[in-house]
Amino acid sequence: MIVEAREPDQSPELDLYFTKVDLQDVVPHDNDPVVISVVTFGRRVHRVLIDQGSSADVMFWLTFNKLQLLPNQLRPYDGCLYGFARDQVEVRGHVELRTTFTYDTTSRTVSIRYLVINAPSAYNILLGRPALNRIGAVASTRHMKMKLPSLEGAITTIKSDQKAAKKCYQNSLKTKRGVCLITSQP
Repeated sequence: MIVEAREPDQSPELDLYFTKVDLQDVVPHDNDPVVISVVTFGRRVHRVLIDQGSSADVMFWLTFNKLQLLPNQLRPYDGCLYGFARDQVEVRGHVELRTTFTYDTTSRTVSIRYLVINAPSAYNILLGRPALNRIGAVASTRHMKMKLPSLEGAITTIKSDQKAAKKCYQNSLKTKRGVCLITSQP
């Protein structure tokens, strides 16, 4: 399957790195994931997993409905989506939404193409490699942060919500599916 190529945002090329200072506000943890909040469709969406292992940006059907998006806003998607255990996941379609990453007074808004899937999840959205590459973001689970360049040439640091991360991770162990890979059936 070929995914549509889109022009990446013209982000400045900055050196993104983490230091000891980035560890100062981190509560010791047992490999918690990076979980942030974003603003999309005019609403703040919590429990957004930064999933560097996913080849898709995913919105779950429950989140789609809570955002009060309409099914006719979905575009058809003819590819297949497989979970971690190689089980096929029902894709309802895809939707392109402006999504804002914000921290303090800096923000960055990009258009993200979400595959909308009908599967149980402790998360509302999974941001995979397509979105992370598009915005030039780097995440560190050790530092519980994600850094990305702003369009003004500054570095925006978004902190993970460690309480939500721990709770979501524990809840995700109870669900049967996790999204990791997009592929076409031969």
